[in-house]
Order: sequence, then structure tokens, then C-alpha cells
Amino acid sequence: MSRWAAAVVLPAEIAVVVCLLAGVRVPAAAVVAAEAAVLALLAAEAVLLARHYRSARSAGYGRGPALRRAAGQLLPVAVRRLLVYELRAMAGVARWVARRPHGVGPGDHGVGYARGQAPMIFLLLFASVVETVVLALVIPWPLVDAIVLVLDLYGVLFVLALHATCVTRPHVAGADGSLRVRYGALFDLRIPAGSITSVRHERRFAAGRLLETGEDGVLSLVVDSQTSVTVELSQPVTAVRPLGRRTPPVRVVRFHADDPRTAVAALRERLADGGARPPEIPPAPSVPRDSAVP
Repeated sequence: MSRWAAAVVLPAEIAVVVCLLAGVRVPAAAVVAAEAAVLALLAAEAVLLARHYRSARSAGYGRGPALRRAAGQLLPVAVRRLLVYELRAMAGVARWVARRPHGVGPGDHGVGYARGQAPMIFLLLFASVVETVVLALVIPWPLVDAIVLVLDLYGVLFVLALHATCVTRPHVAGADGSLRVRYGALFDLRIPAGSITSVRHERRFAAGRLLETGEDGVLSLVVDSQTSVTVELSQPVTAVRPLGRRTPPVRVVRFHADDPRTAVAALRERLADGGARPPEIPPAPSVPRDSAVP
């Protein structure tokens, strides 16, 4: 019930705030009613959170795990992941401006994949800006104009943040031979060192969704309608989809790289350096010639 109340109360509160910021006169009774509804909703959520927290503590959880468990029961997994994505997307814009990639440590090799989709992203960004300007000129009602303006500006920021997170969160060929396959803040698959048996440059075109899994144990992370690197694994791994669902176990992972040949070479080099080497056999001791048995 609280989730349905939140779906009604929060948009109404946002509309009131937008109107006030835009200078639209809102009746005092409407403002009081909106604030009272928000306070009631927050109080109800606090009561539910306290109940879940006490239940988790009674089950033996510590304070931190109990609080996380209570928050998890209060919010659906998809909502939590979307909120985390929003925070990471905003941080991605800051990282993009500062030119600070995420998750690329010393000895690691970052593999970019955003170059192919950049023209489409900037075309979408240009269309969003044009739409914002046009709607601001043609909508005659101040209230509707203010709401549409905020939504359009958020859309522009969302598109920019999507590209920023893709640039600042590349695939990572780890110094220890591990591999991290990502798409912005939406997808992150970690393949441990020693699990990769082969890697090759193989360009495949696909017109489907961003993430595809087949019954043959193949996961494809499609960017710009293609994948260009194929990785085969010695043991299956599972990935988490953007909204929290897990994929079936896969043994082949395909993803796109801006420079696939360099990416394959870097990954092979790190596999050779970080992989297990056969033990060295010491040479047989030399026998002095004069002590040889006739």
C-alpha cells in the first residue's frame, strides 16, 4: 500500500516544487496538503523500516546487515538498482569532466567501447535540446511549461550521464588475468583470473537488445549493434541484469571494443603473465669428467 501511496504523493510533491521554483502561484491549501501527505508517507515508511529492522535483529543480524535487510524489504530490487544507477550516473559526469576512469588500477588495461555509439548519443542529445527549446516556446500555460521544462532538462542530463558512464567505466583487462565486462553503470560482469581459456577478435552484428543470452550458454553485450571480442571460459559464470535478475550460467562472453585487436592482445598478454606457469624443472647436476665411471 505504501508503494502505491509513494507513486501518487511523490509526483505531486515534485509538481508543487516545480511550480514554486517557476514562480507559479499555488494555493496555500494545496501546498499544505502536499506537505502533509509527504510527512504522512515518510512517517509510514519509517514505521515499516523500524519493524523490518527489529525483525532482522531478532533473527540474529547485526546492526548494519539488519538495516540493509530492512531497506531491501522496503524497496523493490529494481527500484534500489535504479536509484544506485542515478547516483553513479551523476558521478560519471563528474569523472568524465575530470578524466578519471573508474575501476582501472595500476597494471590494468582499460578497453573503451563508447566510441561507436557516440554519434547516436550526441544526435539524441541534440534532439533533446531542440525539443526543450521548441516546447518552451510553444506551450502557453506556465505550469505545464515549467513541468515539461524540468522533465526535458532531466532527459538531456540523463543522455549525457549515460554516455559519461560508458566512457568512464570501460572494460578492464586486469593485471592478474581477470576480466571485467561493463556497460556504463548498468552492467558489470567480473570474470576471475584463470577462468578464461581463449580470447579472439570476432565481429558479430546483432539488432537485438543490449544484453542477450542464448540457450547455448552465450552472453552477448551488444554496443552499436555489434560485438567484436569473444571470450571462452573454463567454468560457467552468471551475470546480473540491469534490474536485478540473474542470467543463466554462460561459458562464452561476447562484447564490443573500440579497438578489438589491441584489446585481445592486451588480454592475452595479461593471461600469459597472470596465468599459472608449469613449475620449472631444475637441470640435472653435472658430473665431473674425471669422476665418471668407466
